Amino acid sequence: MTSHRAPCYAGRMPTRRTTLLLDADLLERLERHARLARTTKTAIVAAALEAYLAEHAARPAFGFIGVGRSAHGRLSLDGRAIVRREVGGTSRGRG
Repeated sequence: MTSHRAPCYAGRMPTRRTTLLLDADLLERLERHARLARTTKTAIVAAALEAYLAEHAARPAFGFIGVGRSAHGRLSLDGRAIVRREVGGTSRGRG
């Protein structure tokens, strides 16, 4: 029995083939850059996609979910500060 593995690049997960339709000028620039950098078009496109997706990724879900009141008022204030920090707001400490 023969097993076929997908190729791996630079220790990453196995790859899958896809087709990109690019403007002729963009493809020429990609090929030129690959030659000058002595790398592959695949490596450049993968790096560009990684950077783009990291920049435009949706914020991760909150690490906790909780609604309610606490007899320990400090807990609710700390929770609000955590939520503000997670969504990019400013933390206004009280107490």
